[in-house]
Amino acid sequence: MSLNNLKPAAGSVKKSAKIIGRGQGSGKGGTATRGHKGAKSRSGYSKKIGFEGGQMPLQRRVPKFGFTNINRKEYAGVNIDVLQAYVDEGRLSDVITIENLIEERLVDKNDLVKILGRGELKATINISAHKFTATAKAAIEKAGGQAQTL
Repeated sequence: MSLNNLKPAAGSVKKSAKIIGRGQGSGKGGTATRGHKGAKSRSGYSKKIGFEGGQMPLQRRVPKFGFTNINRKEYAGVNIDVLQAYVDEGRLSDVITIENLIEERLVDKNDLVKILGRGELKATINISAHKFTATAKAAIEKAGGQAQTL
């Protein structure tokens, strides 16, 4: 080993990032890879969200339509096949209240609950909820249960 064949350890020397804007001698001076003129060449440039280079942006080209009903009520839906599965597992009894559904995390405590008619119900259950679909009510009563609207 002598001074003419010294090398740094493998992996210790990384190729440095491109250094720009430090004079003509570097080869990356002048415009500093930004090109000539225009907003993108200026300092502090940041494009506005949705800006399309002066073309009318999509958000402004598309018309407004519809409205939001301020009196809308959102219901959390629970299907009868889910209730049947919970009854089969023993997680729900034959009398089901909203408190039971909240405990089983099927709905949140501030939700209005609507029982939906997907699936099949074999168990006889007495259930109270804010709303029932016609098919859900029919299925519950066919199985010998009661659907009580709160």
